[in-house]
Amino acid sequence: NLSALATSKFLTMVRYSVEPDAAVPHSKSRGSHLRVHFKHCREIAHHIKGLEVAKADKFMQDVLDMKSIVPFTKYTGGIGRKAMAKQHNAPGSKGRWPVKATAVVKDLLSNAVANAESKGMDADKLYISHAQCNRAPPGRRRTYRAHGRIGKYASQPAHIELILSERSEGVEKADDDEGEGARGRKITKKEAAMKRFVKIGGGSA
Repeated sequence: NLSALATSKFLTMVRYSVEPDAAVPHSKSRGSHLRVHFKHCREIAHHIKGLEVAKADKFMQDVLDMKSIVPFTKYTGGIGRKAMAKQHNAPGSKGRWPVKATAVVKDLLSNAVANAESKGMDADKLYISHAQCNRAPPGRRRTYRAHGRIGKYASQPAHIELILSERSEGVEKADDDEGEGARGRKITKKEAAMKRFVKIGGGSA
């Protein structure tokens, strides 16, 4: 039945671009059709992905206070070079202080942290495991030009989604010094290649 198939597809649709393992504790937050520039949100999300929540929150607060800058690495057309961009280990020296977009992403992060705390997760171990920004349908308006013409006057809103996870505990180092680990003997590239090599065939001497 086509209608039943369509209904089942509709019911199994997901609102996030990635779905983490349900067994692993995580927290989500998203906003749709947000009236902030998509390109600004993309650069912010790209920079904070992988950061601990406290560091990401401090970074965005510093951007609001003009103490730090958002490095622009993809949408760089017309973006001026800034000396402050050298604070970050990012390619190029272009950046801006998108205050409105930063405030929106900061609120989404606070919402994700609140969701995590309601699930009993440790806020000190949280980090941003997923941050994505998608382009939303533009808001179309018109502006009036010379000689009776009309030009488009569109906004570029965004969909933003964040997923937080708990940072796993580090693995303890081995007590013995015999292995090839952190405190053992460092193997050469040739030895590593020989370990990967599988000998096939061979005759008797």
